Amino acid sequence: MLMAGGQGSRLRPLTEHLPKPLLPVGGRPIMEHVLRLLRRHGIEETVVTVHYLAELIEREYGDGTRLGMSLAYVHEDRPLGTAGSVKAAEGLLGGEPFLVISGDALTDVDLTELVRRHRERRALVTVCLTEVADPSQFGVATLAPDGHIERFLEKPGPGEAFSRTASTGIYVMQPEVLRYVSGTGPADWARDVFPRLLAEGLPVYGHVAEGYWEDVGTHAAYARAQQDVARGLVDVDDAEPVAA
Repeated sequence: MLMAGGQGSRLRPLTEHLPKPLLPVGGRPIMEHVLRLLRRHGIEETVVTVHYLAELIEREYGDGTRLGMSLAYVHEDRPLGTAGSVKAAEGLLGGEPFLVISGDALTDVDLTELVRRHRERRALVTVCLTEVADPSQFGVATLAPDGHIERFLEKPGPGEAFSRTASTGIYVMQPEVLRYVSGTGPADWARDVFPRLLAEGLPVYGHVAEGYWEDVGTHAAYARAQQDVARGLVDVDDAEPVAA
């Protein structure tokens, strides 16, 4: 699942008439870099959640044929949160394990390795993690030696951060996790669901990924992403895709 419904309010005025996933980085929309990453790792069927300026995203990518993928869309009439939007798409997921990824973060992490570790550990949820300099805008975690998450805190306040190991918002999940999302209103994985899973002692694991990841949520981060692509610090797919 690719999450592309956010308004990108911190990036205004750039996002007043363009949804954040369509902001160009290195000559292509951020979302297209994510779609190409998915395809590179063999994930060709993707459900896209849309809300803000959804028609522009659908007009750009349609059914995914141009990228050699198959795309379906779930429209949020109102923001449902990171977990609520996945719950709304439950009928399109086929009762199979699924990967959740943001359509507005630039990354080249090894999704194949992430999925492999999830299966190997028989996890209910595997959270893809990375080291960050400032954890205040992310969920932070500590891991046990076997990789399961011992502590998790979303956006720690001053003095609350116990780790710089932060969630990238990329998850691999078993379909059973959706039982913990009510579907009656907005719900967030980090704030609402993960604390409950951890309290019940369920198998929630973390995987600290190597590679590049930038949450393109501010003007400074957007500028960094542009510079990093230009410097070759992130592995982006420059090849033109061949439609399936």
